[in-house]
Amino acid sequence: MITDVRKGTSRFSDSDIRFLVETVAPQLLSRLDVIKGDVQLIKGMLEQEAEKIFERMVLTGEERLMTSISPTFLFEVLLRKAARDLKTQSYTIEKTGFQKVPVFDAWDVVDFLSEVGTVEYLSDMLASFTKIRSFAMAVRVRKGVWRRLRFSDMDVDSLIKFCESLNDEHRFAFYKRIADLCLFILGMFPECVMTSYQVPPDISAAHAGFRRLSWSAEDYEETGKRFYKLAGLHRDADILGLSEVLRRFHDKFILARKPLVYMSENLLKSKKWKLFPSISSN
Repeated sequence: MITDVRKGTSRFSDSDIRFLVETVAPQLLSRLDVIKGDVQLIKGMLEQEAEKIFERMVLTGEERLMTSISPTFLFEVLLRKAARDLKTQSYTIEKTGFQKVPVFDAWDVVDFLSEVGTVEYLSDMLASFTKIRSFAMAVRVRKGVWRRLRFSDMDVDSLIKFCESLNDEHRFAFYKRIADLCLFILGMFPECVMTSYQVPPDISAAHAGFRRLSWSAEDYEETGKRFYKLAGLHRDADILGLSEVLRRFHDKFILARKPLVYMSENLLKSKKWKLFPSISSN
């Protein structure tokens, strides 16, 4: 659950670096060992050549692509592609009911993504949702009565319940996961945020297994902001160097959602269901 944005090239696998160099500067393949240790060079390649890397990803078969690169690398490329696309626009689209409303904040989103640690945090966060973790613990129901409950880290309600049963010193990972999950759902699967368990007409039968939560978008936003604040204030955030990033996500939660929505609707589309297969069975 814990992401450390201070990590450098260790965030990417050897296959990621090879894919990057093959795409951007194949003449440097003989110097892979040197490039692995050059954080700034790798970041520069990703920032400047996001379009070219994305194009190669599109041309590479899905199965082959996912054996060539890690989810973290994939999402970082998509985020940087989204940032480059949004630079050419003046607005993002907000959906209100059946209406689409332009909001003139595209450059604010780009500025947000350019802040230190933001893209890295988001790419690691998205990668963490490609798999679900479940865990169990004994919870006190009443005096002398304990019940063993199982929790999923894709369930906001169970995470909050689990978190409340822990001492504060052990809560950081859960504060962070709760906030990340709210942001993830609002950003990557906004069409699934409902006020009932009814399946909306624009969701295909193949994904009807995704149970709708009774929370509204406002509920997710409020909860996400609250838990980013708690995570940012926790002592573990300082230890991991995440305090500033987490507080930024609390302050700019709406902006943090925008690049994920753009990725979902313009870069991934239906492919997101394959990247996050656990969502359809949740």
